[in-house]
Amino acid sequence: MRVWFLALLTLASCLLEPSAALAQQAKRVVILHSFGRDFRPWGQYAKSIREQLDRLSPWHLDIQDHSLVAARFGDEDPQAAFVSYLKALNARHQPDLIVSIGAPAANFVQRNRSNLFPRVPMVLTAVEQRRVDSANLSPEDSVVAVAHDFPRSFNTILKVLPATKRIVVVNGASPNEMVWRREIQKDADLFAGKVEFIWHDGMSFEAILQICAALPPDSAIFWHLMNVDATGVAYEGDRALQALHKVANAPIFSYDDGFFGREIVGGPMYSVEEISRLTATVAVRLLGGEKPADARPAAVRFAAAKFDWRQLHRWGISESRLPPGSEVFFREPSIWQRYRWQMLMISAAFLVQAGLISGLLHERRRRRFAEIESRQRLAELAHANRYSAVGELTTSIAHELNQPLGSILTNAETAELMLRASSPDIDEVRQILADIRRDDQRASEVIRRLRSILKKAPFEVRIIELNDTVREAIDLVKTLAGGRRISLIYVPLLTQLHVKGDPVQLQQVILNLIINAMDAISDADAGKREVSVSTLSTGNQAEIRIADTGPGIPASDLASLFDPFFTTKPQGMGMGLAIARTIVEAHHGTIAAANQPAGGALFTIRLPTAR
Repeated sequence: MRVWFLALLTLASCLLEPSAALAQQAKRVVILHSFGRDFRPWGQYAKSIREQLDRLSPWHLDIQDHSLVAARFGDEDPQAAFVSYLKALNARHQPDLIVSIGAPAANFVQRNRSNLFPRVPMVLTAVEQRRVDSANLSPEDSVVAVAHDFPRSFNTILKVLPATKRIVVVNGASPNEMVWRREIQKDADLFAGKVEFIWHDGMSFEAILQICAALPPDSAIFWHLMNVDATGVAYEGDRALQALHKVANAPIFSYDDGFFGREIVGGPMYSVEEISRLTATVAVRLLGGEKPADARPAAVRFAAAKFDWRQLHRWGISESRLPPGSEVFFREPSIWQRYRWQMLMISAAFLVQAGLISGLLHERRRRRFAEIESRQRLAELAHANRYSAVGELTTSIAHELNQPLGSILTNAETAELMLRASSPDIDEVRQILADIRRDDQRASEVIRRLRSILKKAPFEVRIIELNDTVREAIDLVKTLAGGRRISLIYVPLLTQLHVKGDPVQLQQVILNLIINAMDAISDADAGKREVSVSTLSTGNQAEIRIADTGPGIPASDLASLFDPFFTTKPQGMGMGLAIARTIVEAHHGTIAAANQPAGGALFTIRLPTAR
């Protein structure tokens, strides 16, 4: 039995040893807050210290948070109850470390160390060195203090805003804040004559907001603390600073980056991360057994100035006025930085599109030049063709000119004889002069038509009356038709017919077609010898029809009739109809040839009418 009993004791001890080892590995840490976990800036420190402890500690940490609520009002009586509460809470298991955050918590643990935890190591952190009772520090106390440099903060305000005439200091009315009211006033006195400092700590925070909403333009705001206002209202979290930022018409500066990130312009500040990392490092050293008196680093001072780009932009503060070495945070990327690849792709698309448009414009220009050159060549070729046509009309034109000229000579000689008489018949002489004038106008009209058809002019589109244009062309060939014993019949549309075109070139087409029609009627034809020309309107098109009573066009030639160099005449060059088609198409029209059922050929020209 005794052997079994010893075996059971051995087994129990083996089972209990790991539990004891685990219990030794767990560390208990008590964090004391000056006002509460969510009061800025200490709430930021508490959160960051926890994160740093989790990162650096090799042990599992059991962290408890307690808040010194009495610090808001300076009442000493509740502190005794709070001491009793902490002693009772930790009676069975003493904490391994106490961390106090802020001056009120540091003062509390220093005053009550002997009653609370006389041998438990403590870290007093996020406390200004002037608020630490250095004479009463015990060997178990370590300090991570800070050193305020408010003159540096005020100088920075005057540097970035040189026109500043007044600085409104926003500060609460708790005992801790009133201590700093006096300390800040000492630093403000150094700027007497340079800038005015204004204090409103005796007012409610609502009244302070109203004043800050109506500040003159040469003002700045220095945010210190607003934990409790003069009416006793406590402001946790971001409520007070957010409310001030919402209404203030002057930029807000501060000394601690626990306030930095949305509302504060910036300035030289403490780094929450730096102080928290230093605090966690000291805490781990003390938990590892190092003596607190040997872990008292120098007071942390303001870091390099930092500024919020969004607030600089809001208040029109140039970055060139920032102190050397300043850091600018929350810089919003430019459109180019934000959408660089998209803009590069769009730019590339624009470049490609611009290249295509440029190429198309160049091609369009070349085409226009080509069209102009083509029209010039067409005009020259048409001009040559008109000379050729006029050559065929030489006999008839000479006859048409000789007839009025002969009449003029005869009338002139007659008038001369009558004037030699002793009593000439004046009325008869007057009639002879009228005949001379009529014949002269007739000869002038022949010459005008001839000059018109022979003139060398660029292609010119204008609105013309088609009936008159066709009639002038017919007048040039009616003498030739008469000499060949061919009837030339013209049936115009009874109403005016307007088209857009070059009258000379259209007359050339009509002239060529009429001469071709007369050539198709040979001298051997004993039947009806007739060429008819008519104009009519069909919808939005004007038509010119030229028909003859010749033998017609061979069916095999109809498809090639308008091709260049195709001709059925022994001495022809085959360019007349090709030129005619080119001229008609330049007028946005069409020309067609067909055989009439009763015999003979029919040429139809269609041109768009002009509105």
